[in-house]
Amino acid sequence: MKQIFRMQDLDCANCAAKMERKIAKIEGVQSVTVNFLAQKLILEAEDAKWAEILPQVDEAVRKVDPDCRVILK
Repeated sequence: MKQIFRMQDLDCANCAAKMERKIAKIEGVQSVTVNFLAQKLILEAEDAKWAEILPQVDEAVRKVDPDCRVILK
């Protein structure tokens, strides 16, 4: 499944790249793109693991930039 999330207060392109690398390591994630200019996170992951993956994504984002939030729709 593929979903697009809005990012709030993503400060720099370097942080976006770090987030991408951390999220890509999460088990079940098939692809991830963090777009700094658009302030978006595009995540593709296994359908059965979404409930496990989303909290890990949020944790990875906050480790890189504590002020940044992933807006879950």
